[in-house]
Amino acid sequence: MDVQQRAAARRQGGLPEVDVSTVDAFLADVDSAGAVAVLLSAGDPARFPEALDVAIVLPELITAFQGRLRGALIAREAEAELGARFGVRVQPSLILCRGTEPIGLIAKIQDWSVYVDRISRLIDRPVGAAATVVASIVPAHQTSGAGR
Repeated sequence: MDVQQRAAARRQGGLPEVDVSTVDAFLADVDSAGAVAVLLSAGDPARFPEALDVAIVLPELITAFQGRLRGALIAREAEAELGARFGVRVQPSLILCRGTEPIGLIAKIQDWSVYVDRISRLIDRPVGAAATVVASIVPAHQTSGAGR
């Protein structure tokens, strides 16, 4: 990790920041350590205020999974390109990767139990199993009345 990456990690609550040129090295390091990578594609917090909530939850999830997860934040200027690579359609999203392959996405902010259940299922799933997306669940009282 170079000086610039260390500075970014300190600013982001200890999580490194990755971009197009550094993401593969990060994923390889995580894979060689026997862990699963979890990348946060946050988006613009002004447009997606819950991105700040997900950014707070991510380090807690890493701690809760006791070394099985290693996280990084995707640099804002790299979100479009890496989002396309990993299949991100909604921001904020957590992208879980084994090696360089995504094994699942968790979109939006979720209840703690949803994160624990989904991440457990994803990281315990056999290598080569299809990736999954967990969409956010919007309570009926928050919908705009549009048809379902």
